[in-house]
Amino acid sequence: MAVHERVDYDGEGLRRADLAPTPYEQLQLWVEQARIRQGERGDVPEPSALSVATVDEAGQPDVRTVLVRRIEPRGIAFFTGLDSAKARQLRANPRVAASFTWPSMFRSVRLRGLAVPVAADAVADYFSGRPWGSRISAWASAQSRRVPSRATLEDAYAEHAARFPDTGRPDDVPVPPRWGGFWVEPYSVEFWAGRSNRLHDRWVWQRDDGSPADLSSPSGWSVHRLGP
Repeated sequence: MAVHERVDYDGEGLRRADLAPTPYEQLQLWVEQARIRQGERGDVPEPSALSVATVDEAGQPDVRTVLVRRIEPRGIAFFTGLDSAKARQLRANPRVAASFTWPSMFRSVRLRGLAVPVAADAVADYFSGRPWGSRISAWASAQSRRVPSRATLEDAYAEHAARFPDTGRPDDVPVPPRWGGFWVEPYSVEFWAGRSNRLHDRWVWQRDDGSPADLSSPSGWSVHRLGP
């Protein structure tokens, strides 16, 4: 079936004069504006949703969506089962690409960089703040592995719910031994803003030496406009 729908991207665009001094500030601004928009209009249901692309053992690209839980000068962090496909692929090849997309705002952010494991204490700190049911799910799910049936998954959930009952305490469910997270530490960050007639604005911060560095420092970064 051919698709011929046309949408004119009548976004605000992104002028050079309006760019923040650093990619960290620009990213923080856009994520916060996406959150505000969700609260006001409800058309950005997951402002922190991030598509993460990896490469498998055969060199085949792989992509999935995660939720970003930390944005800091070193990069952005998400959490996952360490036996998941993404975690196994990132351990074998830490090169990673990722993107935020907010269609209703005609905006996206593309990142390229390296994946670095989140430290165990930071993993534990984040895990303790998750809802009880989400912590139980982390134990119940053999992430990315084949599951015989929905009943198998629900039985595993019930088993671990009985093992770690909800006491209202942040430590009533311990961190599973094969659960953690990754920092995406970028050496390239591109901000895309849709404009009418497909004359979009694209600005990329690029590390001069091609290595990740502090996103909050202007030193060592070059800024360029790209053709739409």
